[in-house]
Amino acid sequence: MKTNTKQKILDTGAELIHLKGFNHTGLQEILKAAGVPKGSFYNYFSSKEDFGLQVIDHFAGYYTFMSRPILEDPSLSPLQKIRRLLEWFMEFFKSKDYAYGCPIGNLAQEMGDLSPAFREKLKSALDILVDTYSGLLAESQKKGEISQDLDVREAARFLVSSWHGALMHMKAIKGPQPLENHKRFIFDYVLKP
Repeated sequence: MKTNTKQKILDTGAELIHLKGFNHTGLQEILKAAGVPKGSFYNYFSSKEDFGLQVIDHFAGYYTFMSRPILEDPSLSPLQKIRRLLEWFMEFFKSKDYAYGCPIGNLAQEMGDLSPAFREKLKSALDILVDTYSGLLAESQKKGEISQDLDVREAARFLVSSWHGALMHMKAIKGPQPLENHKRFIFDYVLKP
């Protein structure tokens, strides 16, 4: 039961933080939405910051879980896997009316300068994305899908960074155009043979 309660707090808090941000989401609001008594929070988390750090792990775990079917699909080439991941994210943001953005990117903008612990945890979460794309790009080079001259690590960092910029623009205009532009430029100009 204890694990279920903690998970319920994490799930509810992650959803609220994704929508409203860390500083605009109160503990009482999270506990009320989760249907958990107020005094229960500190049985699972030492502070709101500790909770926030665990929420980052929650988001990173969700990304890993959701991307696994695409990454493990043997019928897709490495470039097709990258394309499919971007398309999956684009559908997710469409389903949210372009209001949410990336939870890791949102937290990095909000908390990256305020807490060294948050900054390190966010860096680790972003490194998961960079590592994923870097591995796919290295495979893609071996298969001759992209240029041998491309520095796959730097290209992966660019892909993640430019994606987050596109997400900020998407939220500002409440529409898909920045994401579509990102995908087109990545595949038409950056990831070409």
